[in-house]
Amino acid sequence: MKNFDPDNSAVACGGKNIYAASLGILMLESRFPRIPGDVGNASTWDFPVHYKVVKGASPDKVVRRGAEGLLEAFISAGQELIDMGVDGISTNCGFMTLLQAEMSQALSVPVAASSLMQVPMVQATLPPGKRVGIITISESTLSDAHLASANLPLDTPVIGTDAGEEFTRAILDDEPYLDTVQSERDIIAAGKTLLDRHPEVGSVVLECTNMVPYAAALQRELALPVYSIYNLLCWFQAGLTPQTFTRNFR
Repeated sequence: MKNFDPDNSAVACGGKNIYAASLGILMLESRFPRIPGDVGNASTWDFPVHYKVVKGASPDKVVRRGAEGLLEAFISAGQELIDMGVDGISTNCGFMTLLQAEMSQALSVPVAASSLMQVPMVQATLPPGKRVGIITISESTLSDAHLASANLPLDTPVIGTDAGEEFTRAILDDEPYLDTVQSERDIIAAGKTLLDRHPEVGSVVLECTNMVPYAAALQRELALPVYSIYNLLCWFQAGLTPQTFTRNFR
């Protein structure tokens, strides 16, 4: 192999199949609409991403049934993304925190499986007496095991959109149509209930990746910071592909 100077901008380095898509996202197998802002809508991102659908990983199976029996499928799909050339792996479901540790051990690149991973960082930003609250698509199945796997206190304030008219049902039952106006109402109602029950909440983290399109409306209603998988993956991407700045300091 010919020797080369890595600082020579004329030299291109190989070793991958696909370039300029550092983030790979493992997708549940679903048919519900993925509107702009949703992780699964490519227009959401200001940078290229690479997707891989995990066969058999339905919203119902991952959220309501604890991703039972899906570990190997996610690891295999993650390895396919790595073979394609990605430098980091995420998923499109916050409930995948259950498999975070196993996926990190099995895969050779960093893994950020769930929006819940950022809760400790957000907590560190809050003043004394304030806590992070979580809004989830399914309060009934977000268990202590999910919280523990994300290194969260088991008494973390949590509210679901389960009582709403549209969002939880349409996503988890994988319906082909989604009333986005009613979905926004469901998420805002859940946020208001969270604050009524836990007035100490000073920031909100959205567990569900499908809630991202409604984060701005929720923030306006609650007048609190709202964080989502979008925030986490933009941060993740910034480490995978740092911004290049000029070296001319004059």
